[in-house]
Amino acid sequence: MRIRFPESFHWGAATAAYQIEGAWKEDGKGESIWDHFTHQPGRVKNGDTGDVACDSYHRMAEDVALLSEMNLDSYRFSISWPRIFPSGDVGPSAKPNPKGLDYYSRLVDELLGAGIRPLPTLYHWDLPQNLQYRGGWANRDTAGRFVDYAGAMTRALHDRVETWMIFNEPGVFTTLGYLIGIHAPGIRDVDAYLRAVHTVNLAQSDAFRAMRAESSQAKIGSAFSMSPCEPRGDTDADAAAAERWHGFQNLLFLEPARNGRYPDAFVHGPPIERMGVETDDLARLAVPLDLLGINLYTRTRITYSEKDPSGLGIHAQPIGFMGGDVGPRTDLGWEVWPDALYDMVMRITRDYDTPIIEITENGCAYNDAPDTVGVVDDARRIDYHRCHLEALARAIANGADVRGYHAWSLLDNFEWAEGYSQRFGLAWVDFPTGQRTLKQSGCWYARVADENGFDT
Repeated sequence: MRIRFPESFHWGAATAAYQIEGAWKEDGKGESIWDHFTHQPGRVKNGDTGDVACDSYHRMAEDVALLSEMNLDSYRFSISWPRIFPSGDVGPSAKPNPKGLDYYSRLVDELLGAGIRPLPTLYHWDLPQNLQYRGGWANRDTAGRFVDYAGAMTRALHDRVETWMIFNEPGVFTTLGYLIGIHAPGIRDVDAYLRAVHTVNLAQSDAFRAMRAESSQAKIGSAFSMSPCEPRGDTDADAAAAERWHGFQNLLFLEPARNGRYPDAFVHGPPIERMGVETDDLARLAVPLDLLGINLYTRTRITYSEKDPSGLGIHAQPIGFMGGDVGPRTDLGWEVWPDALYDMVMRITRDYDTPIIEITENGCAYNDAPDTVGVVDDARRIDYHRCHLEALARAIANGADVRGYHAWSLLDNFEWAEGYSQRFGLAWVDFPTGQRTLKQSGCWYARVADENGFDT
């Protein structure tokens, strides 16, 4: 059977600034929380850092050439806030770092020259360290600094960039950075986490308004990490726990933007006071996002647990995300479950009145190495993307308004706390030399993009 996608469907790949750029202190760039975090012993596997990463700051043209070789027409990348405003402070009189701004301006021009849509994300986890010294996202003032930065970037690039993502996975960087502490800035504090959640939601809505003021034609969304939450057992308690976890994992930053409220994720209701919610804040959160980005890797299965170790009254124990218990696993241990993409897209389609959706990340870690002639035969990655695209085509056929798919990732790169131990790329990167080699999955994906579909 032939799987085909809508004629205007975007085929793309995704990356993030800290994971690929390197040049961590070149051309006036300031220190980010990930620069700071990775230079602390024991934080990242093997002591890896993103100091060089894929050296994309110096090899940008090669990366755009890879996108062209794969027939892709959309590139989701992120802008490094401290590369533009090194201290994080913006304000009316602050001037962007000219060399940092020039890098992204040249990237946008290179993409447009190749017929590729630039899809920048304003924040993919690299907060200026100077702002972290003041409390980071747990400090309400950070929302204002971010809004100034968002407005400045829109003003600088709106003549060539039409579609923007505000945040990447706010649920991940707040939870892992402020609650669990395994990502930058490495904090374990429930109250700091709760304040960070609300600050980020304020920043998202206020940034949307600031960007719209700079460009009335801009299409603005955010990329949310999502995973369908299924009860593992057949009890009412498991079903209720799964629904609460859906609110916590998938809606904590979407429901405020769409409806000006926090989701029903907490047994006793959202802890509004501990979150730092002030009068009229909730009404301020609601903004008409033009599109929703969905980042999805697998599903989550839920078991009811009487005690919530976080103290937030969620009372759900997620099982399956970090280790599949039915389907096969990637080399990172994540369950391969393609129906997760169908289920998640259809749930959001039903619950939010058929919004415009783009799949902003979907991918898998397989560490296949080049053979003696330099070919990377990563058949498992091809199977992963094929099956997930089949599920996505089914969702589109059933009424979901999905406009694009971005594979994670264009390149093997620095995978946060995993360092360089896990490879998600469609292109192999030899990290000592920076050399790129398109994997067999990249060749397959190129044919899919060229033909706008594939045979099952």
